[in-house]
Amino acid sequence: MTSKECIKIFNQSINDYHLKDSVETAIDNPFEEGKIEALLYLKNWVDTVQWHYEDIIRDPEINPIAGMQLKRKIDKSNQHRTDLVEKIDDFYMEQFKAVDVSQDANLNTESPAWVIDRLSILCLKIYHMQEQVDRAEVTEVHKLQCENKLAVLKEQEVDLSVSFDQLLEDFAKGTKRIKVYRQMKMYNDTDLNPVLYKNK
Repeated sequence: MTSKECIKIFNQSINDYHLKDSVETAIDNPFEEGKIEALLYLKNWVDTVQWHYEDIIRDPEINPIAGMQLKRKIDKSNQHRTDLVEKIDDFYMEQFKAVDVSQDANLNTESPAWVIDRLSILCLKIYHMQEQVDRAEVTEVHKLQCENKLAVLKEQEVDLSVSFDQLLEDFAKGTKRIKVYRQMKMYNDTDLNPVLYKNK
């Protein structure tokens, strides 16, 4: 699953979401359940919904109770995103498990799925920065600033894509060692968050 294939799926998810542009829209995953494509589509859909949650919660007029309910949704979404990243890493661990790894193979700072997470968010940044460039009611200064930011984001997408594809090649050749650490987030765990376990 190359960067190009990932980005194509992410953009499909983003465009599908914006057909209704509502955080209440149920996902309609076009890919076969159990396939990596379906997992990537779901990952980006979760990212996209959370992107809009983050916009909504910054409304200065938001009702405090509604804001707290939304914060709970964001917490749940963050946990879901992490779980999906770990499932994607499982896919790559399986893909490269039979590779004869060189004794002097290097480790990478990120697992493949965390690079994919960054690609997914970059696709969202590009989509929404393009929206700003295309806004009719804004000043030329605003458009120019957003065009400059968009150019940087697109350059970043190219660089990250190349780096990701090179990383996969290195895994396949055994010149880099794939290694995954689980995130072990504590704040949602009723046995690890003191606020939660003290109230059990």
